[in-house]
Amino acid sequence: MRYSQGVKSYSHPVLDEVVLPTVMQALADPCRVAIVRALLLAKDGEMACNKVPLKVVKATRSHHFAVLRDAGLVFTRIDGTKCMTSVRRKEFNARFPGLLDLVLMSDKAAPRKKRKA
Repeated sequence: MRYSQGVKSYSHPVLDEVVLPTVMQALADPCRVAIVRALLLAKDGEMACNKVPLKVVKATRSHHFAVLRDAGLVFTRIDGTKCMTSVRRKEFNARFPGLLDLVLMSDKAAPRKKRKA
């Protein structure tokens, strides 16, 4: 599936063709997990790519979003000069039930650093 408007163009895979190892590889990076969590928790269900709180340079940010798009996790649309991204929640929950819930819980399940006494 291809979505384009003007100069920019984004490809999104048909979710039936996405396999679990691809998704798991995309979610293996803590930065990408943070992106998916932020999008899932976003007020309107989507965010401009540059508004997701990450401490990475623009090229790295773009790479992370592309990996998530290629894995079928997110959908990006053009809104004027912004690239608005959302999690393909309904489709993804049908294909991989419960996986997005685990992503949301990941912050609670992450090991905590021990404090020095």
